[in-house]
Amino acid sequence: MIRHIVLLALHDDHDADELVTIMDQLAALAGQLPGFTGFEHGANKDYEGKSQNYPYGFIGTFADAAALQTYATDARHSALGARLVDLCKGGAEGVMVIDLEVTK
Repeated sequence: MIRHIVLLALHDDHDADELVTIMDQLAALAGQLPGFTGFEHGANKDYEGKSQNYPYGFIGTFADAAALQTYATDARHSALGARLVDLCKGGAEGVMVIDLEVTK
């Protein structure tokens, strides 16, 4: 299983409604793309004080690397990703992506 973790360094004046819309549309892909089994998002509370530059993020759960690759190359995901980049400081530099291969 792959956990696709994305942290966003949002502009201070980002459009909060646009962010919610994008998150809703990414969540909808979880039911449409094979192997994309879950999606969660929310504010980063940064309780340990180690990621204050990333106030928001999401986690996508994928059955395997092939499912993540399908998501990565999906045109809908690409369009939503471009909209997210516009909300971030430094554009794509304001997006941190971590893909963890997890075992249960």
